[in-house]
Amino acid sequence: MAARVPVSRPDLGDLELSNVERAVTSSWISSSGEFLEQLEERFRAATGTEHAIPVSNGTVALHLALVALGIGPGDEVIVPSLTYIATANAVHYTGATPVFADVTASDWGLDPAHVESLVSPRTRAIIAVHLYGHPADMPALRAVADRHGLALVEDAAEAPFATCHGQLAGSLGDVATFSFYGNKIVSSGEGGAVTTNDAALAARMRLLRGQGMDPNRRYYFPVVGFNYRMTNVAAAIACAQLARADEMLDARRAIYARYDRAVAELPGLVAQPQQPWATISPWLYPLLVPAGAGERDRLIDALAGHGVETRPFFIPIHRLPPYLDDSGRLLADLPVTDRLSSEGFNLPTSSSLTPDEVGQVVAALAAVVQGG
Repeated sequence: MAARVPVSRPDLGDLELSNVERAVTSSWISSSGEFLEQLEERFRAATGTEHAIPVSNGTVALHLALVALGIGPGDEVIVPSLTYIATANAVHYTGATPVFADVTASDWGLDPAHVESLVSPRTRAIIAVHLYGHPADMPALRAVADRHGLALVEDAAEAPFATCHGQLAGSLGDVATFSFYGNKIVSSGEGGAVTTNDAALAARMRLLRGQGMDPNRRYYFPVVGFNYRMTNVAAAIACAQLARADEMLDARRAIYARYDRAVAELPGLVAQPQQPWATISPWLYPLLVPAGAGERDRLIDALAGHGVETRPFFIPIHRLPPYLDDSGRLLADLPVTDRLSSEGFNLPTSSSLTPDEVGQVVAALAAVVQGG
């Protein structure tokens, strides 16, 4: 039996360990410390934004952004159905209703025309997800948002360092959110960040992040806030990851290139499309099996037999139990979402994969596809 190649694993080294040791020996292990300050600076630079606010995970980043934008009960927020459920859950936490839109076949991001058709008097915001590292068509979505006076939020959890028309993910909407979960390109185990160029919005998010305590009057709380702060220990790991980001991205791009060459020679597989205006963030290498879910699932099972772990695409959120009632009331057909979900899966992608492990994946893929 071949050794198992995981679909994702963090790339951790001496710098991460050294930073954690510094954080621990300094005694600053909670929500203050040098690495939190350093992370803000590094992440502002990495996203080309004026404000970067570390938080405890990517889901709370979304919730914090929506609350700071004033989203609440009675409001609607348009989201893609083809994404991780946290995108819709964050809307639900505010008391607002997620309205599910289809994605395009060309970039797998929100379909601007469908989004526009869903705008109602209750709509307050659009959340664009950069799915599997490819940016959504942000200029087109910005045009829709501006026509209707809506906030535009980026869920960039899967796309740090991606670009759209030369502009970095995280700087394309009114506010953007990131995840530093263990399977992400930049990881701190758990953690995340919110970015924005709006100083007033940044101040509001900082206030809400720390239980609502007035920054100028200790233990005075003018609002009900949340404990969404990141720890200095987690920030220590994230800072090391950002310092090593170029080498990790180069390693991931080399893996993508090797997969691209292999897939080009195999029938029945379709690689992720890439628009000329986009630079993809190489998170998990996605593939489509146009023959449908049955063949996709057969390939997943066969690859597992060769020691290769994979991951199917997300189940559309509008088909999941918590959102069936809203889906029945607000949903039109989402044909691209349903097709991609049934056809898609991800190959192992981590900067810590060895050449032999990547070779094992390539050989296994060829064997299961050509073996019929």
